[in-house]
Amino acid sequence: MKFPRNSKLLRSPFDMAPFAAVLFLIVIFLMLGAILPIPGVPLRLPVATGLPGTDQPTIALAVAADGRCFLENQLVTEPQLAAGLHAAATASPAPLTLIINADQSVTYDQLMRVTLLAWRAGITNALLATQPAPGDPNAFRP
Repeated sequence: MKFPRNSKLLRSPFDMAPFAAVLFLIVIFLMLGAILPIPGVPLRLPVATGLPGTDQPTIALAVAADGRCFLENQLVTEPQLAAGLHAAATASPAPLTLIINADQSVTYDQLMRVTLLAWRAGITNALLATQPAPGDPNAFRP
């Protein structure tokens, strides 16, 4: 069989229409992806500096503005919260510290209810999470 030695790869003029169509689709996907909602519960934490942290084992609790509680990123009711805190306190070899991520609009009553549930479960230390101040050089140092 004889192969031609001077074959041309593109025998027709280069067409930009398919590339433009693909580029247009990519732009559409990026624009639609930008307007999709971000999953999770939005929390507006207060800003503070110079607060102590902890070196003990922790368990995270988030309280949304409408009063919903999330224990370790799972939506829980008040009885489930009490049971989950008790189970975590008994399973931990060292004393647990409860880190409360509460929205700014959460009332003091809601915070005290959650803290009392933790105290009844055997967790005696509770800290309120805050955002570091903008430009704070000691924000992530213990």
